[in-house]
This record gives sequence, structure tokens and C-alpha cells, in this order.
Amino acid sequence: MGRIGLPEILIVLAVVLLLFGGKKIPELMKGLGSGIKEFKNAAKDDSSAVKKEDTKE
Repeated sequence: MGRIGLPEILIVLAVVLLLFGGKKIPELMKGLGSGIKEFKNAAKDDSSAVKKEDTKE
């Protein structure tokens, strides 16, 4: 297995476009973006909770 290059990425994008259609892709990206945002917020909250526990001891 080699590296993933531009031709492979274009093929994957073409397949995604064929499977989901042009109208669904913005909805998918919006959902992905909100999921990443939620994950970052949860990680930040968890990190601050751990720091508070460390300072209590």
C-alpha cells in the first residue's frame, strides 16, 4: 500500500458525491462540523475538571 495522493482523494470525493448527491453533502458537513465542535468542548470541559481536581489535592 502506498501513499494516498491527489488522484485517490478525487476518486473518493467522486464516489461520495455519487452516493449522497449534491444536496446532502452540505448537511453532512454541517453535522460533521457540529460533532467536532461538541467533541472539542467536551474535551476542554474534561481537561478543566481534571485541573480542578489536581488543585484541590
